[in-house]
Amino acid sequence: MKIYIMRHGQAGMNAKTDEQRPLTEQGIEESIHMASWLAPQLDGELDLVVHSNYLRARQTWQSICSELPKAARVEESSEITPYGDPAFVASYLTALAATHDNILMVSHLPLVGYLVQSLCPAAGAPMFATSGLACIEWQDDKGVLLWLEGPHTIR
Repeated sequence: MKIYIMRHGQAGMNAKTDEQRPLTEQGIEESIHMASWLAPQLDGELDLVVHSNYLRARQTWQSICSELPKAARVEESSEITPYGDPAFVASYLTALAATHDNILMVSHLPLVGYLVQSLCPAAGAPMFATSGLACIEWQDDKGVLLWLEGPHTIR
């Protein structure tokens, strides 16, 4: 199974709460750029997309969904917010390994970094650029970080 972990696009600061921060135009453009880069690399469709219930993560998914193969199922989760529990989220994702081939999660720092570390201890907790994407190969109850890219590092 492949797990794709994406950090939301660049968000503005002009909102009443952190949960309501919208994407900037740059955040939308960079997210679309990353999705266009990812699409040809996917092996088949996305079995599941899970995005945070924060506005910027929802908007990231909404801006990229037309660039990617149709997702079989899309869920919104309050568990994958910035300070969500990486061990809990990792357990949830790995439980899906038996029935899913490709999962995309759109979430936030610091959770995305700690989640990579939970799934791939040898990788540590990497920093993600906004709109950054990591690909983890999950097999035999082990995760391997295949790559971590951002809008300014892809070719």
